[in-house]
Amino acid sequence: MVLLNQLEQARERSNARMIVIDPRYTDTAAGREDEWIPIRPGTDAALVAGLAHVLITEDMVDQPFLDKYCVGYDEKTLPADAPKNGHYKAYILGQGDDGVEKTPQWAAQITGIPADKIIKLAREIGSAKPAYISQGWGPQRHSNGEQTARAIAMLPILTGNVGISGGNTGAREGNYDIPFERMPTLENPVKTSISVFLWTDAIERGPEMTATRDGVRGKDKLDVPIKFIWNYASNSLINQHSDINKTHEILQDDKKCEMIVVIDNHMTASAKYADLVLPDCTASEQMDFCLDGAASNMGYVIFASQAIEPRFESKTVYEMCTQIARRMGVEEKFTEGRTQEEWLRHLYEISREKLPELPDFETFQRQGIYKKMNPQGHVVAHQAFRQDPIANPLNTPSGKIEIYSSRLADIAKTWTLDEGDLISPLPMYSPGFESHDDKLTDKYPLQLSGFHYKSRVHSTYGNVDVLKAACLQEMWINPIDAKRRNIKNGDMVRIFNDRGEVHINAKVTPRIIPGVVAMGEGAWYAPDENKIDHGGSLNVLTTQRPSPLAKGNPQHSNLVEVARV
Repeated sequence: MVLLNQLEQARERSNARMIVIDPRYTDTAAGREDEWIPIRPGTDAALVAGLAHVLITEDMVDQPFLDKYCVGYDEKTLPADAPKNGHYKAYILGQGDDGVEKTPQWAAQITGIPADKIIKLAREIGSAKPAYISQGWGPQRHSNGEQTARAIAMLPILTGNVGISGGNTGAREGNYDIPFERMPTLENPVKTSISVFLWTDAIERGPEMTATRDGVRGKDKLDVPIKFIWNYASNSLINQHSDINKTHEILQDDKKCEMIVVIDNHMTASAKYADLVLPDCTASEQMDFCLDGAASNMGYVIFASQAIEPRFESKTVYEMCTQIARRMGVEEKFTEGRTQEEWLRHLYEISREKLPELPDFETFQRQGIYKKMNPQGHVVAHQAFRQDPIANPLNTPSGKIEIYSSRLADIAKTWTLDEGDLISPLPMYSPGFESHDDKLTDKYPLQLSGFHYKSRVHSTYGNVDVLKAACLQEMWINPIDAKRRNIKNGDMVRIFNDRGEVHINAKVTPRIIPGVVAMGEGAWYAPDENKIDHGGSLNVLTTQRPSPLAKGNPQHSNLVEVARV
């Protein structure tokens, strides 16, 4: 809501046009936008390529910016190790390996956006100075989502809107963090790590996981599988991890993961899979600081005072860890002789050394909140780089914006990828798995996408009855798709694929494009004896196949069918 207010205020001051590109007409738009451009899920990189074609052929790119600050836009800025015509301009104009010119007409066939609208949008972006291009945290959560994120960033790069006031990098907005001291962490002697999304793979086939197949870091391969899980304040064992039924089967075998400890305030779907549930204190039962609060360039910290004594057998996680450390013979090393309150006081005094304007501890506790504006004002990302790229290089091998990445070219040559996965030195479009033109659409013709829902923060508050009643968990479907299936608004429908089945009510609405259905993520999993979910948990239907480069969550790339119950 803070971001929406800022956008509206900015529009009032500057008369800026706001264009929203999304498969759904979201509440973020909801009359604030000047134009809604609906797009097929997972085709954003194709749209960018079509826009880039117009910008290039109509001479609307910022050539001096591309020459000075970028690597790989055209032949003269291409790295020496790159193939001839391996640059971005060649890819767009059809002079690269695929030989396909990325015209607006080509992009229209993929995205579902008419070619004349793509041309108009490109001209608006190319002529607006500055133009602010911001992508949410959904486009990359697709198969080949890394390519999508890189592609969207090409729009401010092509138009020279990076490092200037009113421009952007193509990423989300930033904010100011107050430099509060945090709990120190001991050094972990284990340097090997995997993507968090692959934890179920590490249970199933840990020693088979390699750096070039699964993105293992710190070693060529894993030595052992996961045998123990410590799950703190997280519903990601089941509810927030993909393909719930597959995860359920993995966790049933206690010869695989032998011990699961869950620490939480509620009996979540994940807690039901624990061997040991430890009841954590709520925020009302302990003293703590709430950090990382921010509204643009104003940061804030909340003092969360203890309101009641811990109920029943609840303990703070600090007390739990202290008792474990005691039994392991490292209590003194862990606590340094301090209680939780003594740590808060200690960290606060260190923070006051950095921020002398902070009041004393008791005063801060009484006032409850501390706010501070960024002393640098509104920070423009990469402004120093824009002013002097030699003195202020980026953290890339070349020190510049790498449209062509030699590192990604090397990875593409050495990593093992499944069919449909793409790692490329250039930001290219590739449909990936379970896309709109996948052969699987013969069986499951609808693309299913998730979205963050206003009654929950992921799955937090998903068990609050009044919120569930106020904001029903529904499946959005376009009237055209609904009519073909004899579905009316409010009907109970079954959403299904080979991974599972969900029964919830349908919301028939023109606010979503044909061929696409959508559900709010985070609804609590509520299966019956046949594993049919009646809570509306998106992850009954999502896949555990990761994205190719980051090995991340492709939660919005799913194919399903829908029918009346």
